[in-house]
Amino acid sequence: MRLASVNGLRFKHVRLVILAVFTVFLLWKWEKGSLYSIDFLRPEPLVLNRNTSNEEGFSVTHPLVRPVAEIRKEATSAPPPLSIIRDVEDVADKKKAAAPQKKECDYKNGQWVPDDHRPLYSGLRCKRWLSESWNCRLTQRKDFAYEKFRWQPEGCKMPVFQPAQFLRRMQDKTIAYVGDSLGRQMFQSMMCMVAASQKDHSDIEDVGSKYGLVLKQRAKRPDGWAYRFRRTNTTILYYWSSTLCDLEPLKPSNPAAGYAMHLDRPPSFLDRNLHRFHVLVLNTGHHWNRGKLKANKWEMYVSGAPNNNRKTAVIWKAKNFTIHNVIKWLDAKLPSYPHLKVFYRSLSPRHFFNGEWDTGGTCDNTDPLAMGNKVFQNHSEDADAETAVKGTRIRLLDITALSRLRDEGHVSRYSIRATPGVQDCLHWCLPGVPDTWNEILATQL
Repeated sequence: MRLASVNGLRFKHVRLVILAVFTVFLLWKWEKGSLYSIDFLRPEPLVLNRNTSNEEGFSVTHPLVRPVAEIRKEATSAPPPLSIIRDVEDVADKKKAAAPQKKECDYKNGQWVPDDHRPLYSGLRCKRWLSESWNCRLTQRKDFAYEKFRWQPEGCKMPVFQPAQFLRRMQDKTIAYVGDSLGRQMFQSMMCMVAASQKDHSDIEDVGSKYGLVLKQRAKRPDGWAYRFRRTNTTILYYWSSTLCDLEPLKPSNPAAGYAMHLDRPPSFLDRNLHRFHVLVLNTGHHWNRGKLKANKWEMYVSGAPNNNRKTAVIWKAKNFTIHNVIKWLDAKLPSYPHLKVFYRSLSPRHFFNGEWDTGGTCDNTDPLAMGNKVFQNHSEDADAETAVKGTRIRLLDITALSRLRDEGHVSRYSIRATPGVQDCLHWCLPGVPDTWNEILATQL
């Protein structure tokens, strides 16, 4: 009996040993790849350099470099994966899902490149919206090379502006520009860019009265303009607010007495109409000087009373104080208006050489990009604007550095009447540089 028990145990041991050997053999064959090939399921397949060609002597004999046709053949001929292989596939999918998203395009960096398809519209066919003094095709200017350049951002492609497509995207929406005369140039530029797709302008309706933008008594022009494209119900408007402060007559019965310039209050036009906007573009800057304040009879007010803080009274500090307050106010409002996108446009550079606007300053250069054609910076040249929007939902439309390279694009000494006088090295010829500002804006909507 004992002998039979011993023999039984030995037989069990032998069977276990044979089973173990067979299991090891199967695992070895699996690792060798003779059962199933899983090369096509590797989570990080090889990608060849697209810029490399056979003419450059690149060898494809390296064991890690396999022809694409071979990889495709192997993938299609492999047997269905087992459950363990599906687990590998899931891991690969998770790795792909966890991959970092593509970096957002930095439109402030890039280069100006020639483009024979420019300009985006004809100044001669856009007289309805272009101010005569900015429509340089109507002046004595003979060189128009400044119209033949487009901005190419670094590391990303900016699509060509398509007016009809843009209107479809902006269907049932309102785009509002609020700021100084440079903001007005941007508004006029956008109107011409969009209207360029219209055979006639009968589809475009003046709706300024719906926003209170009417010509007031004794005024040279209304406080702004608004136009609606009937087919898509798209409205584009501009409101003049050169400082982004709320202006209130000191004596309602006598506006000539002057205005309270509320540094901590946004323009009342914004407060009344913010809910109606879908895109808002703000700017200010060049009206912040003592001469403008004195000529317009603007008195600084804070908290509803005349400003007595000497630090705030310094012009550049008053400007920054105002910008920060407007941005803060808008940022607090945005959660209530999820449909609204707000942009603050950085400062448009001036190009007065050998003096200021009132001391003989000029901008006679007609050679495009004489100062270079590229911009590569980590921060905005308008540091005040960059600081103001930091940490808020308001986006910076940074056009300062790219515009600084375009001194030949200003109105300069040219005018309708060809009379000598002060050169305009602040405003731009249209079509011109502000068209690029709008292209960058449209790409980010």
